[in-house]
Amino acid sequence: MTLPLHGVRVLDLTDSLGESSGRYLADLGAEVIRVEPPGGSRSRTAEPVLDGVSIPFALRNANKLGITVDLTTAPGRARLTELARDADILLESRPPGDLSELGVGPAEIRRAAPSLVWVSISGFGQDGPYRDWLATEPVLYGMSGVLSRSGAPGAEPLLPPAGLVEETVGVHAAWAALLAYHRRLDTGRGETVDISAFEVMVHGFDPGFGTQGSAAAGRSEDFPRGRPDASNFYPVFPCRDGHVRICLLARRQWRGMFEWLGAPEKFADPKYDTIPARFAAADSLHPLIERLFAGHTQAELVAEGARRGVPVGGVHTLTEVLATEHFDTNGSLVDAELAVGLRARVPSGYVSLGGRRAGFRTRAPEPGEHDALDLTRSRPAATPAGDPSAAPLAGLRVLDLGVIVFGAELSRQFADYGAEVIKIENANFPDGLRQSKRGAALAASVAWGHRNKRSLGLDLRSTEGVALFRRLVADADVVLANFKPGTLASMGLSYEVLAEINPRVVVSESSAFGSTGPWRARLGYGPLVRASCGVSALWRYPDDAELLCDGQTVYPDHIAAQVTAVSVLAALIARRRSGRGTDIEVAQADTALVQLGAQLVTEGLRPGTVTAPGNADPGAAPSGVYACAGDDEWCVVTVRDDSQWAALCDLLDRPELRDDSRFATGAQRVAHRAAADQLLAQWLRTQDPRTAAAALQQAGVPAGAMVRLPELLTDPHLTARATYTEVEHELLPMTLPATARAAAFAEIADPPVRQAPIAGEHTREVCAGVLGMTETEIDEMVRAGVLQPPATDPARVREPAAG
Repeated sequence: MTLPLHGVRVLDLTDSLGESSGRYLADLGAEVIRVEPPGGSRSRTAEPVLDGVSIPFALRNANKLGITVDLTTAPGRARLTELARDADILLESRPPGDLSELGVGPAEIRRAAPSLVWVSISGFGQDGPYRDWLATEPVLYGMSGVLSRSGAPGAEPLLPPAGLVEETVGVHAAWAALLAYHRRLDTGRGETVDISAFEVMVHGFDPGFGTQGSAAAGRSEDFPRGRPDASNFYPVFPCRDGHVRICLLARRQWRGMFEWLGAPEKFADPKYDTIPARFAAADSLHPLIERLFAGHTQAELVAEGARRGVPVGGVHTLTEVLATEHFDTNGSLVDAELAVGLRARVPSGYVSLGGRRAGFRTRAPEPGEHDALDLTRSRPAATPAGDPSAAPLAGLRVLDLGVIVFGAELSRQFADYGAEVIKIENANFPDGLRQSKRGAALAASVAWGHRNKRSLGLDLRSTEGVALFRRLVADADVVLANFKPGTLASMGLSYEVLAEINPRVVVSESSAFGSTGPWRARLGYGPLVRASCGVSALWRYPDDAELLCDGQTVYPDHIAAQVTAVSVLAALIARRRSGRGTDIEVAQADTALVQLGAQLVTEGLRPGTVTAPGNADPGAAPSGVYACAGDDEWCVVTVRDDSQWAALCDLLDRPELRDDSRFATGAQRVAHRAAADQLLAQWLRTQDPRTAAAALQQAGVPAGAMVRLPELLTDPHLTARATYTEVEHELLPMTLPATARAAAFAEIADPPVRQAPIAGEHTREVCAGVLGMTETEIDEMVRAGVLQPPATDPARVREPAAG
């Protein structure tokens, strides 16, 4: 099978931030040409470095070609312009304005190549007050609101594992690039795209003002200053051979747990069917579960949980992940040549299309390895005449069977940018996202996650309902589902069946662990997925293996949805050439494995060396999360090189430290980390975190204050870039802040914010307008329960006319 982006050429000028964007496009079949300065990119030295090979660089630049171009010279700049004329997409992550000063910025290059999609990836975007600030992963965790929700109550907040930021930014950049490229295929017009890593983390990692997991029903709504006891959200319990995590969200899951516990009288009250009541009783409920689990192995508990309908998953170390049969069987982890002379076990890739994994094929190139390659190509002249003002996905119809966070986020990407998204809902088995709390008529997550969509109430467990769905498929472009593997097939709606009806349809199915391998039938939610993939084991304090601190997030749900959106859009691009759709499979576990790739590879090559780092960057000092003046105020700082150390010494008014042998080099500073940290900590303890961060950034040192969620809404940079909009709903007492856009585009308009539908709201409209059904036919189906408009629909109560 030809990969979907075959024939698409990408110039990749990224360095560190954004490199994984080109890798994902290359995985999907694009010809990605890595353009580096003579001698190679700085990211070739990014830690961890083993046997002279930067593991992050090697992973994020696999499947690419590599050439060198010196942009400081006139011939080099001419060479880039020449390459751009034959390219479709250009990715770059230089400091804002840097390439323009050299005369090869987006304005200059797009004059020569007007159909080019230019994507700039930077820490904070091309404008705004923080435009020139330096961004590291810890800084972005701190400023985006992620850090304020991570860690134990009353303790120092805890940074999540490294790698998740860069990969998250890369996936969002890939989506924005293909969105603009898809529009170019219709209109012939290129685009200039501005990706802000800060905004990606605010809106795309685990948004505070976006689609929430079911456990949000037990959270406080008043944004307490301290970190909540997130261990109650998705609790972890010791067992005979390690730890397991459980997710008790739906009523039926709790009833299964209740029976497993022996139906204790204390918890027989129906109030415990609700998440808030169980959270409130965690101090007495969890000890019962702990005693039950203590004498059993992970495998026994997972199997018994599956039998009872209770989601249980093991908490695995990296060593265990690398040896897991499931990831070997389904191809998630493969042995490959990572660099010249270096073989390793690596995550293969994010997705499979048409039964083929779109993943690791060739090692990262050496500097200039393909300089002698003839890169000229001829492309057929095209004169598309589409409307440039139209939304880039206008004209596409998406049938959305998705549920909860993943389902909502995936289809929202298409609805926001013009596709007609029809959410299929069954009132007898409502989407868990519609679970509201405290008597609200509509869950906020529905307002966030289902804006710009329509809702069709349809019973797919009936023969008539399946028949109607098949009629919808005949004129659809995409079908999205995230059920347990095999569910669509059991309903008579497998890809093979749907492709017979409509050969052009793209069908995407997602599950926790994929459709093959020993874990294929496991119940899966984001918290179980990340625990099974090693993320949770690294998201803890170094001196406390029992205290996992990832309970606040639903990672990788949001990111996996974005991963899937990219693959679906790539398949739609390929369909223009082939005339046929395809089937896509996404295992959410693969998102976590890919994004934890550097740690997995390092552990495989150097067993026992990768442990939870806490807040210290293993390759930089001083680095960490430092207490500041005030109540629970913190500042994140990372000193990465000698120039930043010198700048810090000057800022602290301690110039003599420049000549202190303990701090002369990066290696020496790491060796004397405690002393280096103490110098910075003493100063920050008396400082306001925002003032200190601004001063450090002004001096050229990456830093950021820890920001709480409400503070994001008034952040001067986010405000200047209008990164928030508002969503409204007649069933909500107030408007809600929400993400305004996927990226800042020069021409593509921001998404509209049409209110989310109530369940079944557009049933009649869709049946009449799309299927051409008469009112009498619709009424008959409503009375039979096959069609399910809102409860107020008159056909639900009136009798058929006398014959």
